[in-house]
Amino acid sequence: MAKDIENPCVSLCQLNSEMCVSCGRTREEIRKWRGMKRPEKMATVQKAAVRMKAIAKKKSKG
Repeated sequence: MAKDIENPCVSLCQLNSEMCVSCGRTREEIRKWRGMKRPEKMATVQKAAVRMKAIAKKKSKG
């Protein structure tokens, strides 16, 4: 059996409009996480990582 994808939640929920600025997931992704299949979770984690990089880049620019 394949290993489950780890939830990207860091237990510091800070929703800014439709996205958590702590884990990078959208409100909808957070809501659906438990029901997602492994490929959906992998895609969500990848999208969240891209969003978090964008947030970090924006913060570093000032």
